[in-house]
Order: sequence, then structure tokens, then C-alpha cells
Amino acid sequence: MKNLALTLVALFTLAAVSCGSKQESKKTGNTTLSGDIKIDGSSTVYPITEAIAEEYRSEQTEVRVTVGVSGTGGGFKKFYRGETDINDASRPIKSKEIKICEENGISYVGLSVAYDGLAVLKNPANDWLTSITVEELNKLWVPQAQDSIMYWNQIREEWPNEEIHLYGPGVASGTYDYFAEVICGKKVGTRGDYTASEDDNVLVQGIATDKYALGFFGLAYYEENKDKLDLVSVDNGNGAVFPSMETVSSGEYAPLSRPIFIYVSNKAAEKPEVVDFVNFYLNSAGDIAKEVGYVALPVEEYQVEIDKFDAFVKK
Repeated sequence: MKNLALTLVALFTLAAVSCGSKQESKKTGNTTLSGDIKIDGSSTVYPITEAIAEEYRSEQTEVRVTVGVSGTGGGFKKFYRGETDINDASRPIKSKEIKICEENGISYVGLSVAYDGLAVLKNPANDWLTSITVEELNKLWVPQAQDSIMYWNQIREEWPNEEIHLYGPGVASGTYDYFAEVICGKKVGTRGDYTASEDDNVLVQGIATDKYALGFFGLAYYEENKDKLDLVSVDNGNGAVFPSMETVSSGEYAPLSRPIFIYVSNKAAEKPEVVDFVNFYLNSAGDIAKEVGYVALPVEEYQVEIDKFDAFVKK
């Protein structure tokens, strides 16, 4: 009996030490987890997701979080095939993507994580362009401008008789979809004779090395490269406005401001590490958004998104 008692005491002590050694997440309160979380999608959303993933990895060291960049549309293809847990999206999911998700037995929840502005950018050597109107952007980017509107002075007579070189995200990008819709019109698309890339770093380098370049991409990427590029203010008829955290959050920078999202599948929500990560994301996004050039949602909106995710997990 004495030996049995000593054995039970030893086992109890070992269990207590083991429980006490578990790390706790400062954001979610969950104990140490393990597993893989696969994320892909928008290059615009990538900076905030990667920043949050980096912080999460430091707290949950046994969870492997990978974040890829295939564009919003490319990411949704992986998402509805069940290849990823979370899709970064710079636009809401489209009806055709919803249909394929349904066909594949995948349900999901879309969660707003921040606001972003689409920046219009020029080379710093460009000394004639300070602002551009929405109408001028439309004239420059609509499909019928291809092989027709080719020179700067076709936009404004006082601008130089030099060829315009356009840069922007590819058609699989949610940033492209949003820009095309608000500048050119719903389901219109844009001209195709521009340098397109899903990698915003390619766009940065193109504009930074070309005096006659003009392009657009998410404001967060400008914040990372403001030493190489110049912002162009946009006039929607109420005066020219530069994108910033203040003008994006107030709605003054219109129409090139929009929410950004993450989408989580029902299968992913069955994994404790994914649930923990998404809660961590939503609790961290407000602070980290500001650090990486996005505009945080109001505090009460993050709580709405947390409650929405909690209800999805419990379904």
C-alpha cells in the first residue's frame, strides 16, 4: 500500500508539472497546440496576415502557419478545392466561387479584418502629375482605351507627349476586381495592355524605374516602399484626396477604399489550431493593422466578427 501511495503521488506530481508547463496565448487563452495552418490568397491582405502569423508562431511554436500569395481568385481556387484552411481576400467571394464551394461541400465564413485604400502611384521623377480625377482614371483604364489612349497629353493637354506605361495587379487579384469595378464599371474590366503581376514587388520595381509609369495597388505596399514611389491624390468631384489611415477610415478617400477579408472553411474550423489562430487574428488585427499600413476596424466591429466566427464554429 505504501508503494502504491508513493506511485500515485509521483504520478499526480508529474501531471501537475506537465499541466503547469503548458504555454498560454495572451490573446486567446488557449494552451499549447500543434498542427498545420495553410493560408493563401490576396497579395494585398498578405502583409497583415503574415505579420499576425509571425506573432502567433512566437506564441504557439508547435503550429506551422504558412502564408502564400496566389491572388484572391487564385486563393479561392485552392480554398474551394480544400487545399487551404484560410483564404486572404481583398474582395467578397463571387457567386461562381460560392457555387463551386457548395458543389464541393465546403461552407465558410467571411470575416472583415481591416480597411485598405487602393493607392495610385507614380515615379518620383514625374513632376507634372499631382492629382488625377476618377473620370481621368476611367478614360485611361477602360477597355476601349487600349491602343487608343497611349500618351500622357491625351489625358491632359499640358502633360507631356510621352507614352504612358501602366502597371497593376493581374486579373486574378481582388485588388484588380475592385479597381476595375469602381473605376471602369461593374463587369467591364480594364484595358489589357498594361504590365500585370500578382507580385506587388514587381509593380513597385516597375514604377520605381520608369519616369512615365503610372500604377495602382494596395496602400499597405506603398507604405513599405514610400522611399521609391510617390502617391497621386484622387479627385472624385469633391477635391483631390491622398489615401491615408485617416481618409480611408473616414470614407473621404472614395471610391478607392474597401474592407479586406479572411475566409475560413468549415473543415478548417474543426481544427483547434485554426480556431485559436483566427481568434488570435481578430484580437490582434486592430493593433497590427496600423503597424503594416492598414486601417483598423472599430473595436465593436472586431467583436462582431469574433461573435460571427464563434457562431460558425459552433454550427
